[in-house]
Amino acid sequence: MKELPLKYGCNPNQKPSRVYMADGSELPIEVVNGRPGYINLLDAFNSWQLVKELKQATGLASAASFKHVSPAGAAVGLPLSDTLKHIYFVDDIPGLDESPIACAYARARGADRMSSYGDFIALSDTCDKTTALIIKREVSDGVIAPDYTPEALEILKEKRKGTYNVIKIDANYKPAPVETKQVFGVTFEQGRNEIQLDDPALFENIPTQNKTFSAEAKRDLMIALITLKYTQSNSVCYVKDGQAIGIGAGQQSRIHCTRLAGQKADIWWLRQHPKVLNLPFKEGIRRADRDNTIDVYISEDEHDDVLRDGAWEQFFTEKPEVLTLAEKKEWIAKNTEVSLGSDAFFPFGDNIERAHKSGVQYIAQAGGSVRDDHVIMTCDKYGIAMTFTGVRLFHH
Repeated sequence: MKELPLKYGCNPNQKPSRVYMADGSELPIEVVNGRPGYINLLDAFNSWQLVKELKQATGLASAASFKHVSPAGAAVGLPLSDTLKHIYFVDDIPGLDESPIACAYARARGADRMSSYGDFIALSDTCDKTTALIIKREVSDGVIAPDYTPEALEILKEKRKGTYNVIKIDANYKPAPVETKQVFGVTFEQGRNEIQLDDPALFENIPTQNKTFSAEAKRDLMIALITLKYTQSNSVCYVKDGQAIGIGAGQQSRIHCTRLAGQKADIWWLRQHPKVLNLPFKEGIRRADRDNTIDVYISEDEHDDVLRDGAWEQFFTEKPEVLTLAEKKEWIAKNTEVSLGSDAFFPFGDNIERAHKSGVQYIAQAGGSVRDDHVIMTCDKYGIAMTFTGVRLFHH
């Protein structure tokens, strides 16, 4: 297939729309099911690059959950604890412990369930039945992978009344070294961003007093940087135990990226609080309603919304206890060993102050700010190990 006509572009008024190879060659994808749209394919191609690089860098099965051309989640296929299985709502999925790619997607989808709603999925490895069972129950637009088992394909083809987008990509496809795009009728051309982020040299320039990075921290920082390579800038990414737990994308101010991503990381951690784990939900509550309810319960609005009289009865069999501000702060303080990557330098130490509140102990950033001294001093204040990679990862 050399050309794929699309229903429309980014918006319904943008017609005609298609994807094709400028050199007349075959497209590197096969649409196995469904009819992907313009934004679907932008998500598919960006997310595929992300998971392919994660797999190459870590040697682990990798997955991503994409929304509007930025990752809502990204992860490698490490085993899940019982707590993570519970908060990701996959503790009833058969075969999960035996499927690294299913574990990777459960992590990528589950870390920020609000943002992942209606996602496009990328898998580094063949989609198996276990992964398809997770995808089947979630609201999603489509999936891209190098292959699918027959059982998985049968499950996915039934999703969304048979219209679910299933794309198979040629894992050996390598794009041309120079890429182009048009904006306002003007053609832009640049070399592809082929920077390798598994290079040990990224950890050679360590200006902080703490110069120790555990093997797990280096892995998590690689995950953060590769994720940022395909995240709309400005962006930062918090990672713990092989998965992104907070991504701040597309903010004009870096401190706003750090705050947004830090808030998401805090919510991920708060979802593991015993009071949240034991919320007495009614049987049959819709998954989206349950996720929204948890989000509000954790937030500062719980008294006005899900816990007020006349409201809690919609969601719970009995009125839950309030998760107080003091309890939230105490619980968040228990989160440690978090890694943080940034797609460019941190201009001021306020970013480090905010990162510290969410348990960050390892940082990888480009360096090069006129206030690097202040950033380093703030890291030393909290014993944070920070490396200057010298690499900027803007993506637009």
